[in-house]
Amino acid sequence: MDGSTNSLDDVSGSSAEYPDRVSMMEGRLQSQEDEITLLKSSLADALRRLRLHDQLIPLLKQQIIAVNPAASRVLNQVYCSDGFSSSRKLSSSSALDSPRHPATRARRNSEKLVKDPQEKTKKLLDKKAASSANLLNRSPSLESRTKDLIARAGSPGSRRGTQGQSIKMFIRGRPITMYVPSNIQNYEDLRMEPPVEKLELDWVYGYRGRDCRANLYLLSSGEAVYFIACVVVLYHINNRTQRHYRKHTDCVRCLTIHPDKVRVASGQTAGVDKDGKPLQPYVHIWDSSTLITLQQIGLGTFERGVGSVAFSFADAGAFLCVIDDSNEHMLSVWDCAKGTKHTEVKSTNEAVFAVEFNPSDSTNIITCGKSHIYFWTLSAGSLTKKQGIFGKYKKPKFIQCFVFSLTGDVLTGDSEGNILTWGKSPGDVKTLGKGAKETFQIMRQTRAHDGSVFTLCMLQGGALLSGGGKDRKIIRWSADLAPERECEIPEKFGAVRCITDVNGEEVLVGTTRNAILRGTFSDGFVAIVQGHVDEMWGLATHPSQDVFLTCGHDRQVCVWNTEEHKLDWCTTLEEYGLCADFCPNGAVVSVGLSTGRWLVLDLQTKEVISDYTDGNEQLSVMRYSPDGSFLAVGSHDNFIYVYNVTESGRRYSRYGKCNGHSSFITHLDWSKDGKYIMSNSGDYEILYWDVAGGCKLLRNRYESKDREWASYTCVLGFHVMGVWLEGSDGTDINALCRSHSERLVAVADDFCKVHLFQYPCPKPKAPNHSYEGHGSHVTNVRFTHCDSHLLSMGGKDTCILQWEVKRAGTGDGGDRLHSASFTSSPEP
Repeated sequence: MDGSTNSLDDVSGSSAEYPDRVSMMEGRLQSQEDEITLLKSSLADALRRLRLHDQLIPLLKQQIIAVNPAASRVLNQVYCSDGFSSSRKLSSSSALDSPRHPATRARRNSEKLVKDPQEKTKKLLDKKAASSANLLNRSPSLESRTKDLIARAGSPGSRRGTQGQSIKMFIRGRPITMYVPSNIQNYEDLRMEPPVEKLELDWVYGYRGRDCRANLYLLSSGEAVYFIACVVVLYHINNRTQRHYRKHTDCVRCLTIHPDKVRVASGQTAGVDKDGKPLQPYVHIWDSSTLITLQQIGLGTFERGVGSVAFSFADAGAFLCVIDDSNEHMLSVWDCAKGTKHTEVKSTNEAVFAVEFNPSDSTNIITCGKSHIYFWTLSAGSLTKKQGIFGKYKKPKFIQCFVFSLTGDVLTGDSEGNILTWGKSPGDVKTLGKGAKETFQIMRQTRAHDGSVFTLCMLQGGALLSGGGKDRKIIRWSADLAPERECEIPEKFGAVRCITDVNGEEVLVGTTRNAILRGTFSDGFVAIVQGHVDEMWGLATHPSQDVFLTCGHDRQVCVWNTEEHKLDWCTTLEEYGLCADFCPNGAVVSVGLSTGRWLVLDLQTKEVISDYTDGNEQLSVMRYSPDGSFLAVGSHDNFIYVYNVTESGRRYSRYGKCNGHSSFITHLDWSKDGKYIMSNSGDYEILYWDVAGGCKLLRNRYESKDREWASYTCVLGFHVMGVWLEGSDGTDINALCRSHSERLVAVADDFCKVHLFQYPCPKPKAPNHSYEGHGSHVTNVRFTHCDSHLLSMGGKDTCILQWEVKRAGTGDGGDRLHSASFTSSPEP
């Protein structure tokens, strides 16, 4: 436990100092990984194309010569124009027979052709054609031109046939062919419009307590105000309703409330736009009753982000103090009414954790952080500081927090577990002589907690509450710092991060494991807000209930209720989960882990009923077939493992393995009849598999253009081609999901946005509705079973957003697209 407390202290210091460096290194590493993946996929693609042409050319030559020997000359011109080497040119019928084989082999073949009748040759060609028809179709343009040549050569009985239209899209220079379904007569005439449905934020799951402090307050309306990702949440603790302030463009980092307990100030980090350019951080002052922004403070002034904010109290909140995240941690004071800067000064190069005005004197400001506490004086438009003197007391590594007592003293909580009482001391005239100035020194040290004191909360009567890190205790102290009562919060919620008084007896507690607790010393505490504490990827919705499941790097599997807006239950695994899917009967759910293991959980007993392992690399997708008789497991080892499912999802046996991808599996879907799988991989491949036929790869992708799919989560495919922006690098879209009504497609992108498109969406630059709220890459999206809500999941922001699908108007948004030659919605 010592280690965990120390790590929290270190995070408190380092996270404020090096966020940009870490972000830059992560971006650079991701870019290098993307380049390696692209090079591997390009090499694999080139090798496949070479093998394709090697097998295709002899077959085409024999077919053409068998029908019309005169076509060889024309065909030779085509191959030359297509860039084949001179050794593969067709100059005569003898050259066609043996372009790359020894003469003896050619003679044997010639002898056989002389001896055998023409019917045998035709049968042999038909047999070869049956086994290599897929290869022909992998190069449709070449086959089409070959047929045209045969037609022009006047072969008897030949007819000009095409296999339909195909559309190519390019990702990082790699062409991806999409085949147009048969029911689309004119692709160019398709009209794309945004869906009539829109999203409205309904609920926010989670709280940012792991690396932020002093971010939980109670408003006069009875609402607790806190933040996660880019959203400030106003949660009525009695009515259990939420409202949301959503004017921030990146992660909110700090929060404070005005003395009137109505106005709120919130500051955000800088962030970057989709092109990697830095965005400017700022502070918003807003009205919590109307959610209207009153002032935007400091746009273009702060660097990297806003770390701490505080209103003045003595003058009814006329001023706002801000500390930014620059190297010097600039301290600035602003006029709240005018939105203008009053003064600014460099604070320190060390991390700063908190800032506050003296409640009885707005000319006095205090800041604390790593190895320091500063007492500032505002006079004549400038700020001067005095450093607190530790004297005979051990200087702690961190001053974590501070409050003002009713007598005017300053109480600090530090990483040594002590509460220090600070006061003014007259100047030491004996030592410093006349003119010696007063100093701020420690008047008293009180041992409070085993580990850091993360928070202090002053109650109305003068009593004090302190919250500990290692010991997870909340202690009530009398006005003279005598301990009166204490309690310990459960270990699963982590350490105490901040405390807010509700009514003198009841308190709200924010914890380091992103939970908000409500309770008293007598009755204990219960969680009213819970969330994940690390990056999330796995998301699945129940097939018939208002329930969804999430899993992530914190090794937690959480089951949530969308109707009651609460966590139903949670369990902790040995490894972190990355993907999940509910069995169609709704009784069990399978969860894929980071090591190749996957588990099956019973939703009633919450116990693991099956445990399997496929390979030794992380799993990326779990997907049951529509009738629940199969389970497909997509892995980073490039394979899709298929299992027979029996006994209502409780028994599994290996059925087969899909082998053919040259990169890791990213997404997959089952056909409506449960016989086929469509899959995407890390090198932007779209492959189709005949599961009923033994998990065979369908090399002729053209034959799958009219197949209908039970779900659509593959990010590459004809019907979702329009969700990609021009110039996308292939990793810009992390997930998508088609609604059960097959009217909508929701998209999770790398730029913190959720998009809503009309389905189908086969044309580039399709119009859509875009929604903000996440502060990190959006890793997954899913519609609930009845399409009433959409769930989106942030990655590192640990935030789950629940959106209500608003069906504006009575018209069918899909009809406009269907009227442009779409009569149904088959998938490629």
